Amino acid sequence: MNQPVSPPNHDDLQQANKLQETFQNIRLQIGKVIVGQDKTVEQLLIAILAGGHCLLEGVPGLAKTLMVRSLAQAMDLQFQRIQFTPDLMPASITRLANRRGRSSNARLVLASVTSHRSSQARN
Repeated sequence: MNQPVSPPNHDDLQQANKLQETFQNIRLQIGKVIVGQDKTVEQLLIAILAGGHCLLEGVPGLAKTLMVRSLAQAMDLQFQRIQFTPDLMPASITRLANRRGRSSNARLVLASVTSHRSSQARN
């Protein structure tokens, strides 16, 4: 059964306006570095702000790394890059550590894969 939707209150409108302002500011910051990829930047921001994940694919030279590094700087986030190759498997990045063969003692740990860390890593 559908319930009537109440109109947004003042706090909701303030939060929505703040989100829109932040979104536009981040787009402008990234746009200073990345030119001609507005749709990709917008979709990347939407995915990140919605708590999702992104996989950027493309031929070399499209500024994928620069785009994500710029996004990390604009949002004051830590940046790490993993260079994917055809032989890279998910277990190369994460692996399930299982103590004494019991599934109740299993835990997810990072595997020893080399990533390129930004020299400006944030805490």
